[in-house]
Amino acid sequence: MIQNGLGRLLRPFFRLSRLPSRFAAVERSVRRMEISHREHRREMQQALAQLMLPADSVWRGQPPLLDASVPGERVFEQSAMCRQDSFHQPYFSYWTRRLGEGLRYHRKLWEFVFVAQALWERGVCTSGRRGLGFGVGREPLAALFASEGVAVTATDLAPDGIVEAGWQATNQHAGGKEALRNSVVCPDDLFDRNVEFRFCDMNHVAADLIGYDFCWSACALEHLGSIEKGLTFIERSVECLLPGGWAVHTTEYNVSSDTDTVDNLGTVLFRRRDLEALAQRLRVKGHKVATMDWNPGEGQVDRYLDMPPYRQDPHLKMMLSGFTTTSIGIIVRRGLGT
Repeated sequence: MIQNGLGRLLRPFFRLSRLPSRFAAVERSVRRMEISHREHRREMQQALAQLMLPADSVWRGQPPLLDASVPGERVFEQSAMCRQDSFHQPYFSYWTRRLGEGLRYHRKLWEFVFVAQALWERGVCTSGRRGLGFGVGREPLAALFASEGVAVTATDLAPDGIVEAGWQATNQHAGGKEALRNSVVCPDDLFDRNVEFRFCDMNHVAADLIGYDFCWSACALEHLGSIEKGLTFIERSVECLLPGGWAVHTTEYNVSSDTDTVDNLGTVLFRRRDLEALAQRLRVKGHKVATMDWNPGEGQVDRYLDMPPYRQDPHLKMMLSGFTTTSIGIIVRRGLGT
């Protein structure tokens, strides 16, 4: 009886002891709602100005596929951002054909062309060279480089990590060498001779992946868990190269803000300040970083903002987590004395 009476007396105090945790849960819920509200507000502000599709004549069946028999020269002396005007150049039609793709206004196609053109004009896409691809998924670049006689090491995340990274559901993961075979881009005999496949966690690149003439990744490093992890990966990728070798990477770029962004999530958005800080870190180590062309483009397709569910065409800029984003390409040369 005494114990039961004591329990009744103390019960209000037990309830009070649980209040701090309840207040903390409410505070977390309010914080999430505030973040969501700011995200939706940014989306609405940008979407109202840019939501309308350009006229069909601007993008449907455009741009025209030009007659180009050779790549361009000195096209990407600078690092650059995806822009509509790139799609109208002869080199873009050349690489679109070589990649076995259809010409359309899509930033993923721009990424493939950027990587191919940037490496080609630096003279490393030739027989006897070695190339290293990170997070290759099912992209055609490994087959393209193999068709030029390059010995390619293609890498992707091991199967036990793809669900966490979110690539399984979107069919963006390469489970092995066969996922990269593309007889339109590279004859099977050349592919078999020139391509090897390895699993690789981009946050923990194996120490024996060294001695390459070039390396690349196409929109993979934004999925490494944070902005800092993405920047650290780029630094690490340069260490895989021979002195004078080239690293060419594309990633997600936050066009709308140099302050607010998305970090520490499955997909992060790099800001100008992040990439400028990376360039400084690399230069301190003795590497050369191509100057960035920050022009986002002023064409009608440049100004169109694609919203989920995303279109196949046009799709140069998109709304992601409340920010306007596009693809950006980064070019780094390993220092000759490093």
